[in-house]
Amino acid sequence: MKPYCILVMICAMLLTASCEKELDFEYHDIDPLTVIEAELTPEGAKVGITYTTPMNEPMDLTRLTDAVVTLTDLTDGIAYSLHPNEEGFFVDPTPGIAGHDYRLSVERAGCRYEADATMYAPTEIESLEFNWIKMPYDYVAVFQGRFLDNTAIQGECYWIKLYRNGEIYQWGEMDDRSAVDGISTFFTMTTRKDTDEEDDDTVLFDGDVITCTVSPISHAMHDYLEALQNDSSGPAMFSGDKCLGYFLATSPVSASVVFHPDELPEYK
Repeated sequence: MKPYCILVMICAMLLTASCEKELDFEYHDIDPLTVIEAELTPEGAKVGITYTTPMNEPMDLTRLTDAVVTLTDLTDGIAYSLHPNEEGFFVDPTPGIAGHDYRLSVERAGCRYEADATMYAPTEIESLEFNWIKMPYDYVAVFQGRFLDNTAIQGECYWIKLYRNGEIYQWGEMDDRSAVDGISTFFTMTTRKDTDEEDDDTVLFDGDVITCTVSPISHAMHDYLEALQNDSSGPAMFSGDKCLGYFLATSPVSASVVFHPDELPEYK
């Protein structure tokens, strides 16, 4: 892609996958609700259960472990019991299988919550790179990622996460409407060249490692993440008693790139 086209796309979209900080479950003036954050991957299942935190109070990330958590492979008819680990997550090492349907059931304090999800197969990251783009106030390092998109399926959705030296840096959701010839591309602005004018949340230094994780997700999960970025609790993903959160079954893929500012091309 020509540098000018990259700049035009950045200025027009400023980013295809709009990136924000890690999920932050703070809500306005409501009684605490149960929050279930559940993921099934080829590494197994991991479920965190917490309460929402009022906006005027510090975040309380205490995990609740007095629950019965069951994961059922609806395709094979096999059920697994998850048990809390030392961090308070309910876990099971049984790998998720792409194409299988799963149901997560959580029982706690007389309430029951259920959610279904289909396990998605992995994509493939083609490339990651940084480029300096001239903005009115400074040069900004724009991060670009490219990954494979199945042209036989329309409407595929993805959750993009960026980690800086192992810690969450940005995240965002996107779909395949911008895919060209089976390649989806996303952009995001990162650090300014003048790091003295940058804050700690976005600054990158020479040698920082940026790891990109791409997870195929459902339309419902895409809409849920999009709602969170618009200060909404998102559509309900669980049936039964009222709760917040999500159940995601996916096969994440990751790749990393080292940030070397002196080696980046400059596009005006």
